[in-house]
Amino acid sequence: MITYTDQYKQMLKELKKLTPDFQRREPQLDELSSFPFKNVKELKEIGYTSFTLPKEYGGGGAGLSEFLRCQEQIAKGCGSTALSIGWHMGTVLEFGEHRQWNEQMADFLAEEIRRGALINTAASEKNAGSPLRGAKPTTTAVLSSDGNFYVLTGEKTFTSASPVLDYFFVTASIEGEESTAVFLLSRRSKGVSIHETWDSVALRGTASHDLVLESVEVPVSHLVEFSTSENMNRRKGWLLHIPACYLGIAGAARDYAVKFAAEYVPTSLGKPIGTLPSMQRQIGEMEVMLLSSREFLYSIAAQYEQNPQGDYQSDIAAVKTFVTNHAISIVDLAMRIVGARSLSEKNPLHRYYQHVRAGLHNPPMDDISFKMLAEKALREMGRNNIDQFAKCK
Repeated sequence: MITYTDQYKQMLKELKKLTPDFQRREPQLDELSSFPFKNVKELKEIGYTSFTLPKEYGGGGAGLSEFLRCQEQIAKGCGSTALSIGWHMGTVLEFGEHRQWNEQMADFLAEEIRRGALINTAASEKNAGSPLRGAKPTTTAVLSSDGNFYVLTGEKTFTSASPVLDYFFVTASIEGEESTAVFLLSRRSKGVSIHETWDSVALRGTASHDLVLESVEVPVSHLVEFSTSENMNRRKGWLLHIPACYLGIAGAARDYAVKFAAEYVPTSLGKPIGTLPSMQRQIGEMEVMLLSSREFLYSIAAQYEQNPQGDYQSDIAAVKTFVTNHAISIVDLAMRIVGARSLSEKNPLHRYYQHVRAGLHNPPMDDISFKMLAEKALREMGRNNIDQFAKCK
């Protein structure tokens, strides 16, 4: 059982206070193709952006379950804010678990994060395919003749929170070698620019624009790590922030629909529509999906924390697929309850419906999740058959 700290309880309380303002501002993100600058500013003010930084580095030391519950709450207010800040928070949480940054880099980044700096990993590339499917970066890193720095050139896509990021972890192929590596880049480096290409109808507020690198000089000391199979496959429980985000959006849709059903009284009916058996069935279906999604998400998160040596890659993939698909169904039911007015530009449900569908395209995609689960089941069945055969002999 996970014991939640007083610091977490206070943080969640602060986030709940911010939720109504986040909801009020969210429509502007689509209308103006903007980014939730004020939301991120307020998250910094309550110390959230350093909440997953280990305590020995001056952070909040939040664990996975605490992080996910906070992310779900933020998403109830604004999905774009939650998904954007989740990449930064998760990247820091991964360091807290694996300590993969060298000591000098860790001290430097920890101080920057305490001051409010934000970071994200830039790995995806246009027409190169997903890194999860084995795509090698077309971004190149060329070692200088004196061996003091690398020169990085290339373009990265889906750089969420790009308007406010201070640092990037960039994957690149090292010229003349088979290896790839991750480099730390400052936004202020010469040759770094953001091209505003993000025009998605879902979660437009993430501002996931392209990161363009034009002969950017990076000190050799800023080579974070080589992309070996070991570090590429290390535990990444923080990726559960993805389903937590869509669960939060679905929860906001549920709240809106239930409130509507409890208060809307058609003249012809003379009582709230929530009293109708058909409406109660749909509300009940939403409740079952929300309860099962939360139970699955947080039970796997708890197991992950309690078993530091366990391999939860397929479980995390299963949670992501299960929760995001249920989130879509929950929002669909909410729209059925509210009816045609859910399609109004002023109604938040049409945004929630667009936003939750984005979850289908966040990693891992459904086909990868099902493949992982199928292969695990077949391996286990194969081992059982071998054991039974050995006993018979």
